[in-house]
Amino acid sequence: MMNKNIFKTVKLKKGEMNIYDFGRVKLHAYKTNDFIDDEVFVVEKNGKAVIIESPCFFDNNKELSEYLNDLEVEGMLISYHGAGATFLPDIPKYATQNAADFSSNSGRKTLIDNFTDTFGEIFDRSIHKITNFIEEGKITIGDIDFIIKQTNDAFDIEIPEINTVYTHMLGHDCHSIVAGSEHADTIITQLKDYIAKGYDLILTSHYTPENLKDAETKISYLENLKMIADSCTNAEEFKNEVQKQYPNYNGGNYLDMTAGFFFP
Repeated sequence: MMNKNIFKTVKLKKGEMNIYDFGRVKLHAYKTNDFIDDEVFVVEKNGKAVIIESPCFFDNNKELSEYLNDLEVEGMLISYHGAGATFLPDIPKYATQNAADFSSNSGRKTLIDNFTDTFGEIFDRSIHKITNFIEEGKITIGDIDFIIKQTNDAFDIEIPEINTVYTHMLGHDCHSIVAGSEHADTIITQLKDYIAKGYDLILTSHYTPENLKDAETKISYLENLKMIADSCTNAEEFKNEVQKQYPNYNGGNYLDMTAGFFFP
């Protein structure tokens, strides 16, 4: 079983790469240290690499491109983070149709526009052009099997050879976007499924690799979040109570969004 805390770290100019060695396969977890805590993952086997998600700040694009110089990049899976298209523009880009739509629809476009307004010219707002549309089920890229599971917005990814799964957000000790009680239940069901399947690592777009204990912690948080919402009458009261019970959690902007979903 892979321990989430056992890895080799390579310090880069801005970010850092944490490398998990599974034997025939290596997982390179790129901590971008950007303004929105992005994580990008590179799965390596036989000198070939497949990238999961894309960085979206120009300096990270350059840094990760240079890091990958000695690997043959076979493709990139673009799920929840469609921006950053100047990063490796000529390699194949894989996505489901709903993920491609998610990256270019009005809601996601508004978010990208907001990031552009906030961060200015350092943010790469361009959207990756999908070259290979994929369906739910198994796909093999660069000698590595991936199991695609479509979600409402995009898709999650199972990597059977390293007993690992990728989804958009977890973060066991920080706030995340929860779009109401029904969405909380959906996430709880998903995390319980991960626990039942016994994954070694859970990869997400905004946090370092986590494990099943972290999934249990998040389930408790989500169940309590629903209880807090039931005891409150407005978004501000809800937000204050959540902050009171979780004073050390970061991700206050996500809590703001969650409060808005529970109390529109």
